[in-house]
Amino acid sequence: MLRIHFTDADLGRLRIATGPDAMWESVLSLHHLVSPSAFFGPWQRVTRRALAEARLGQDVHLLTTLSPISAYFPDFLTPAGPVSDFGSGVEEVLSTGRSRLREEITLLADGHTDPPAWLDDISAGRPRALRRLGAALRRYHAVALAPYRTTVTAHVDRETTGHTERALGYGTEAVLGRLGPRLRWRPPVLEADYPFPKDVRLDGRGLCLVPSFFINYYPITLADPGLTPVLVYPVTRGPVWVPERCGTAPRRGDPLAELLGATRAALLRLLDEPATTTVLAARAHTSPSSVSRHTGALRRAGLVESDRQGMHVLHVRTSLGTALVHGR
Repeated sequence: MLRIHFTDADLGRLRIATGPDAMWESVLSLHHLVSPSAFFGPWQRVTRRALAEARLGQDVHLLTTLSPISAYFPDFLTPAGPVSDFGSGVEEVLSTGRSRLREEITLLADGHTDPPAWLDDISAGRPRALRRLGAALRRYHAVALAPYRTTVTAHVDRETTGHTERALGYGTEAVLGRLGPRLRWRPPVLEADYPFPKDVRLDGRGLCLVPSFFINYYPITLADPGLTPVLVYPVTRGPVWVPERCGTAPRRGDPLAELLGATRAALLRLLDEPATTTVLAARAHTSPSSVSRHTGALRRAGLVESDRQGMHVLHVRTSLGTALVHGR
């Protein structure tokens, strides 16, 4: 569990990002390239294909090595902000001081059994290595995120508008009480589901809330407690996203969603591992009753098996359901 401790001064210094943070969205989107995700499944397939066509495999390898799906990735990749302009964000990343680069890359390398040699070059702040990092960030962003900026901005703007109106009408505690099902305001502590125990004491510095489109299930804070406190958390989303590129005709949709419907396709993809109705509802951002209805249809079609265990029902994808998810 994550526990963020507020004082009265911190409540008066709560800030809300006014739009998507370009660097957080870029870094977090990388996680969906390497890990299956029901909501981002269509985006993942389209983006992987586009990155391959652009021959950006080495760029993606560099960036996913720097930003692994783990308990730690370097804070310097997400500068203090919020950062609304991607170009400025990249320049800030590349201007990180050598001592900080060395410290954070060392922490990252400790998690690798065989860290690549180029990590040492970034750690030392060598100009050639930093230019390579900047070029990789720009090329990746142009292919993977820029075409979808309208969707990302719309989701984040809807979230921030609601919080701003709530803060003006009812105060900052009303905002903290409405940050989604994974965050709970229990004055003077904001609690969140988290992969490991962590306490953050604001001590009068305030907190910047950064709603994110590409974040996964858990809210995120910076690893270094000495940096400006930030909480990045997921915006409200539907069960699946079939992306359309900005300024172009829609790309080919999700065949599984066309066959089963968006919610059932999302639930079937979420069953890479067995899950209860409650867990599926949280992951798909829908209600348990909706999950029960849709898993019933999937069960009748032979794609899911369900087993009641006490108060819970455990759903398991069948071999036929797995073959359908993977296009076999």
